[in-house]
Amino acid sequence: TLQHQGLWDEAGRLLGEAASALQKGGADFLLICTNTMHKVAPVVQQQISIPLLHIADPTAKSVLSRGIRNIALLGTRFTMQEDFYKGKLVQGHGLEVLTPDETDMDMIHHVIFEELCLGLIQDSSREKYISVIKRLEAAGAEGVILGCTEIGLLIKQSDSPIPLFDTTVIHAEAAVEYALTI
Repeated sequence: TLQHQGLWDEAGRLLGEAASALQKGGADFLLICTNTMHKVAPVVQQQISIPLLHIADPTAKSVLSRGIRNIALLGTRFTMQEDFYKGKLVQGHGLEVLTPDETDMDMIHHVIFEELCLGLIQDSSREKYISVIKRLEAAGAEGVILGCTEIGLLIKQSDSPIPLFDTTVIHAEAAVEYALTI
């Protein structure tokens, strides 16, 4: 609700309070287990002294490890359009990021919030996503970041002609690796 109302400061405050409570409870580091809410990651990080592992960093590392430079990004409209995520991939890691056109962005955003977040997995939506991936491949994408944690419920590697990077899995694996080093 706060996202769609544009109340990002309030969302950041709420997540920051939760993060602070986790730190006080003994957490050694923190994850925000959603791509879009990384928009407020700087606000959250300011409220804690433990590391916050940003989801885009291990994702970019995974993409680069496959020798890919031109990557498509699917996610909420916020994630696909705004610089908080794309900027980290581009400026922070040197990736070229392709996003769908406006019509496809609308459909992707709609499917995320009106289907996937509600537990609805529809074959018709899968086919639409596959069509978007094929258009992005034709535009030069060498792989696709599933930049919303729910997209992996709908699209699997067997659905895509190019490599998929599921941020849910990548972020979880990065957290485990980090936890084993501290």
